[in-house]
Amino acid sequence: MTNAPHRFTLVQRLLHWLMAACILAMLFIGVGMVSTVAPKYLPLILIHKTLGVTLLGLVLIRVALRLYYGAPPLPDDLPRAMKLGARLSHQLLYGFMIIMPLLGLGMLWAASYPVVLYGGIRIPALLPQSDGVHTLLWNAHVYLGFTFFALVLLHLAAGLFHALVRRDGVFGTISLVRVRSGTTAAE
Repeated sequence: MTNAPHRFTLVQRLLHWLMAACILAMLFIGVGMVSTVAPKYLPLILIHKTLGVTLLGLVLIRVALRLYYGAPPLPDDLPRAMKLGARLSHQLLYGFMIIMPLLGLGMLWAASYPVVLYGGIRIPALLPQSDGVHTLLWNAHVYLGFTFFALVLLHLAAGLFHALVRRDGVFGTISLVRVRSGTTAAE
């Protein structure tokens, strides 16, 4: 018998869905920022920076909660390859949620751009100005952003697969509302 939870805690579920919405917004804002020189560019930058730093704080809270509360077990009948894929994809998602804001901050610092968030909050530079480092971090932020988006789509597809095809209760562990699995209600 295990003490593993049957569902993520309410705080974990709320953070998951809040961050999911914010991450999707960030991805689309990021694409919008780099594809425009219109006056809306500066407000998009401000939103992107503020949301990125906020998400970095939230993901650190989320990691702490995950370590403290754990996660519900995957179904016993789930193939080993799928269980491995789930573990690896979650680790990659957490990794991207941490590294993307850090790359963004580093990119701004290396370009000597001030990091000013909503409310006039300033984050002091932790890197010296360097055109080469800026270019490297900018490229990493952009290309890893597209990779992150692909991983988010894969995560969404997996969630829909569990909810609509397998109906095995996995989606119910993170859902904000009770979801019935194939045979029983998710606990």
